[in-house]
Amino acid sequence: MDSIENEVTHDFNPFFRVYKSGRIERITGTPIIPPSHDPITNVLSKDVVISLDPKISARLYLPSTAATAVAKLPLLIYIHGGAFTIESAFSTLCHAHLNSVIATSGVIAVSIEYRLAPEHPIPACYEDCWEVLKWVDQAPDPWIKDHADLNRVFLMGDSAGANIAHNIAVRAGVDGTGPGLKIVGMALIHPYFEFRQPGKLWMYICPDSSGISDPRINPAAEPGLLEKIACGKVQVCVAGKDRLKGCGLSYYETLKKSDWNGDVEIMETEGRDHVFHLFDPNCEDARKLKTLLASFFQSNGK
Repeated sequence: MDSIENEVTHDFNPFFRVYKSGRIERITGTPIIPPSHDPITNVLSKDVVISLDPKISARLYLPSTAATAVAKLPLLIYIHGGAFTIESAFSTLCHAHLNSVIATSGVIAVSIEYRLAPEHPIPACYEDCWEVLKWVDQAPDPWIKDHADLNRVFLMGDSAGANIAHNIAVRAGVDGTGPGLKIVGMALIHPYFEFRQPGKLWMYICPDSSGISDPRINPAAEPGLLEKIACGKVQVCVAGKDRLKGCGLSYYETLKKSDWNGDVEIMETEGRDHVFHLFDPNCEDARKLKTLLASFFQSNGK
């Protein structure tokens, strides 16, 4: 029994291992933290349940400027990264990051707690984020109803979260978002795509994938879908030492050459590694990134 329990059948270090018994061991991750009134940024946060079946929730963020703002504020929908398999909207990394982004940008935010693979294979993460988008469209929460301008909605994601954000923007262009919500911009930070053959991790957590011809992982696979992206402005950010830098550059070039009717910009942070802004949030480069995002979120997508 012990030998079965300890026998590894799939090892995707540094993310997770799968044992012959079916047990899944997550190797990497950061602690969970409750919502709060952050004393440094003066940003409020709270958790809401989107769905019980499937289990989907989100953390909402409200800047201190919301109460005195003359007009409603832009709404940011944030999707965390972690190779689709680790991390959480409630982690210390994401929570600190969102507090800082909201304080700098003056936007309201919804950070999505989606189901993780491999227990919930792709497309569960896409479906969960789509459900949150529909929930936002109904504006059931007073923070959103009273303070958010649903005609100025932005998507943002880091790494795998950027992949999800892109796919949600495509779906919004294909299926529509509802009359009460308009996505005007999308920020993809160190995005994860594959423009060559996807690796073993993707094929394991997305068992129905066709591989390189799957537009969910390779946006160049179906150029017609790029034309459907439901916003007029995209900001791509890459890091000079990031092994995924090529993914971001290829995405930028592919979108720029497509028939999508919008503007795409790219920013490279030289000498930095993947998602450095999460692990070194107070460095000068992280501050520059947050300043860029603040300007982007106040641009109304124009």
